[in-house]
Amino acid sequence: MKMISEFRNLGKVKLLIKKINGLVKKDKIYRFMEVCGTHTMSISKFGIRSLLPENVELISGPGCPVCVTSQGEIDAVFDLIKENKPIIATYGDLLKVPGSSGDNLLKLKSLGYDIRTVFSPLDVIKMAKQNRDKSIVFLSIGFETTTPPSAALVKVLENETIDNVYLFVMNKTMPNILEFIAKQKIVKIDGFLCPGHVSVITGESLYLPLVDNGFACVITGFEPIDILLGIYKLIKQVNDGNYFVDNAYKRVVKSDGNKKALELMHEVFEESDSYWRGIGIVKDSGLKLREKYDRFDAVKKFNVFVDHKSEIKGCRCGEVLLGLIKPYECGLFENVCNPENPVGPCMVSSEGTCAAYYKYERKRK
Repeated sequence: MKMISEFRNLGKVKLLIKKINGLVKKDKIYRFMEVCGTHTMSISKFGIRSLLPENVELISGPGCPVCVTSQGEIDAVFDLIKENKPIIATYGDLLKVPGSSGDNLLKLKSLGYDIRTVFSPLDVIKMAKQNRDKSIVFLSIGFETTTPPSAALVKVLENETIDNVYLFVMNKTMPNILEFIAKQKIVKIDGFLCPGHVSVITGESLYLPLVDNGFACVITGFEPIDILLGIYKLIKQVNDGNYFVDNAYKRVVKSDGNKKALELMHEVFEESDSYWRGIGIVKDSGLKLREKYDRFDAVKKFNVFVDHKSEIKGCRCGEVLLGLIKPYECGLFENVCNPENPVGPCMVSSEGTCAAYYKYERKRK
């Protein structure tokens, strides 16, 4: 608790706000993208946007893994379930993500399909041993933070010769999507509030290409003082014109990351082109199982077809993910699309931008 209270200290918050106000240039607009969905939720929860000078804008990026998963992949999962009826092992965040037909995993569960929530891929091992006569499909999703546990699952399956578990791999990685945003200049930004969770695994070098392209970069944690300190450091880099990867989360993030986790991830998975919701295909921004582990691939095992062209009509999650619009600029937000009846994944996920705005910022718009 001490760690939390120290990073929510009101006196320190006020001091940082004062320092930020003293640093900003009145004739300049500062625009920073927080890439991580957990950052987005914290910024909304603690009202950080309202504490900043008017000319400092925070833009939410594509850092929520559930949100960026393509509609085609979600629909393909539902097709797999209906045609093959395996046990589905999934994280809770995916349960309410709607398919094009309006179905979601909770609805399928109510219809009798075997959908089970897990807290770790390793929970699947116990499930597999208790259900030797059934096929189990684990919905593997996430960035560098959650991919190593998926890799560990594959290694256990191999070592213990468990042959009834398959992975539906929807994992993505950060380097290429960040480079894509930086080079495509889809939205004008001066720097990135870099994701702390991902950085624990990758280390600091992930962001060097962004610095080389003239963007400020600061790795931060998720408490108010973490985020305000990160914003202060970003403004300072922009003012000085001196861009580098600053690590303001050293209590958790080491400069070279977690080498063992990275080695395990790259042993089991290899880079592949990946389709991002609302963005399209980004080269080498996803992962697939290496050929050696093909037998664990659910898409190949069940001959699943993934059609990336389908999107839910009226849903503007793609534009929200790119920072092109705020959630309340989507015509569905709040009225048609809300946490009880989410139309798009940005309203479903606990890291979704629309969910954050709905829960904490509706009254501030």
